Amino acid sequence: MSSNQEYWLSGPIPDVPALLQPAAHALLQSVREVKQYLLGFPEEKLWEKPFGRASVGFHLRHITGVLDRMLTYSDKKALTSEQFDFLKNEGNGKNAPSSKALITDFETKVHQALEYFKNTPEAILAEERFVGRKKLPSTVIGLLFHAAEHSQRHVGQLLVTASALKEST
Repeated sequence: MSSNQEYWLSGPIPDVPALLQPAAHALLQSVREVKQYLLGFPEEKLWEKPFGRASVGFHLRHITGVLDRMLTYSDKKALTSEQFDFLKNEGNGKNAPSSKALITDFETKVHQALEYFKNTPEAILAEERFVGRKKLPSTVIGLLFHAAEHSQRHVGQLLVTASALKEST
């Protein structure tokens, strides 16, 4: 597959159920784009908030955290105290890992998600699941699709922020 070709045009990902292929493709595309957009990105700008908008560091942590939380809810589990701590600190740049480490964390979580997809029978995709303390209704496929589209949305925001910050140097 060419590095310019988008994942959704590359054919099925082995062992991922057909109905989860679009989510898997979107997550893989997100990883590729994050790596591409942050080539040569100045590390000292990782937590800058241009125009009061979210930092690149926040976007990287947030997409990893949301993916983790959606997988947890899909698995009928409640969030752990570690997940709540992660959520609380997504925008905190103090003692934060490097952009390379944040990218690696996201890529690792995407590969965990793909393994989860491979072990998710299509027969349960319409099953009801609940989100958060308020127990808001969703479904397995709703949670997994949201994780993928949410990642793509934040990657787009990351691109704009990273581009603006690169231009300002």
